[in-house]
Amino acid sequence: MSAPAARLPVAVLGATGQVGQRFLSLLAGHPWFEVRAVTASPGSAGRRYAEAVRWTQTTPIPEEVRDLVLAATEPAAAGGCALAFSALDSAAAAEAEVRFASAGATVVSNASSHRMDPDVPLVVPEVNPDHLDLARLQRHGGGGSGRGVILTNPNCSTIGLVLALAPLDRAFGVERVHAVTLQAVSGAGFPGVPSLLAIDNVVPFIAGEEAKVESEPRKILGRFTGGAIEPHPLTVSAACNRVPVVDGHTLCVSVELTRPPSLDAVREAWRSFRGAPQELGLPSAPEPPIVVLDGDDAPQPRLHRDLGGGMAVSVGRLRPCPLLDLRFVALAHNTVRGAAGGAILIAELAVARGLVGSAP
Repeated sequence: MSAPAARLPVAVLGATGQVGQRFLSLLAGHPWFEVRAVTASPGSAGRRYAEAVRWTQTTPIPEEVRDLVLAATEPAAAGGCALAFSALDSAAAAEAEVRFASAGATVVSNASSHRMDPDVPLVVPEVNPDHLDLARLQRHGGGGSGRGVILTNPNCSTIGLVLALAPLDRAFGVERVHAVTLQAVSGAGFPGVPSLLAIDNVVPFIAGEEAKVESEPRKILGRFTGGAIEPHPLTVSAACNRVPVVDGHTLCVSVELTRPPSLDAVREAWRSFRGAPQELGLPSAPEPPIVVLDGDDAPQPRLHRDLGGGMAVSVGRLRPCPLLDLRFVALAHNTVRGAAGGAILIAELAVARGLVGSAP
């Protein structure tokens, strides 16, 4: 497919935090989007980005944003950008994202504030691209968002889980899921988990995570009826843990299926899975979106989190489950596919479907 005639100007809200930095790294040189505005807290507003940020990425600050002046997180400060990527924390995002949408912007959010709002799409582009049509209702007066819309990216563990479950649900029907997450410390932001808690330790609690992993898949895998999302009837039980890994969330998953398949049929369902991003050739779409790994010791965060540029989910250790039907391990890069990269892919899909900018 052809690209937009010109790169679309975008703003990054909360640009100095860990997810904001990842947004800027991934947007550097993006063929469709150009960062024109960056926002931060009042304490950083008015300073050059390179002077204000404590940069922690493994690549340098992109040249195109080094000299941008940080603005307050208000619509007028975003320079008229029609698209805004939100890396705000949930407390700040709850009101700020509505202000930007009310001013006419399409906000693609990584925050949890509006994910479960009934008129806000919660999107994994390969899984439920049709849910974006819910935003058309929101744009025309739903949710108090005026001319703009809010689109949301799921929880960083939910994305890995849902991408692994979606092919199984389509082929065999998913009824019950038990998931144990082993979540990287980067998911806590910076400075995050204190070192004396993280090193040589597993913290068996992450505030709010289990509720998100248990509720979000029902919305994502649900059916869009034309006016609302009818939640999927599956039940998810989650246990979330913080582990001393820098990047990459691992999930140990057991699944009960409506029509239990052979293990070979499961592997084929994963390997053959494609979605709208791959069909449309979107710039950030991984090919394939799911990487099936052989052997008893994969996936591993250090070895496999960067597959597909960090946008692919890897699965392995598939075997029968003595309690449910089958069990496996899935891995997703939490700050790429699970955060900034996933949100950028949503924005690309929104452009392709004419929700923002000029459709290619």
